[in-house]
Amino acid sequence: MTQKRESNGRFKADHHQRNVAIGAATAIGAIATGLASAIHFGLFDRFFAPKDGHRAPDLEGDHHPGPNERAPDHFRPDPTAPVPASEREALRPATGPAPGFAANRGDLRSEP
Repeated sequence: MTQKRESNGRFKADHHQRNVAIGAATAIGAIATGLASAIHFGLFDRFFAPKDGHRAPDLEGDHHPGPNERAPDHFRPDPTAPVPASEREALRPATGPAPGFAANRGDLRSEP
């Protein structure tokens, strides 16, 4: 391939290969960014079944389970399990007045 000359006699730079390389890198970067965004926002989650959890056979039927139907053993909580110290405060019953309108019947403001 012969190089072209400008009007002043200097060779013109041929940037065709550089332009193709920059365009290819830009296209690959745009595709990678689009895929990363789709993965981040969970757009591909509907194509893959969740792997965690168990089936709930008592909720799969056509009717709602009645009071005499018990869930399988795997779905029942263990009433004899010890409560960790970090969760005891959350399980303590509330002993103070209820917040909101019930606490102050004469005052209609939500906060004093």
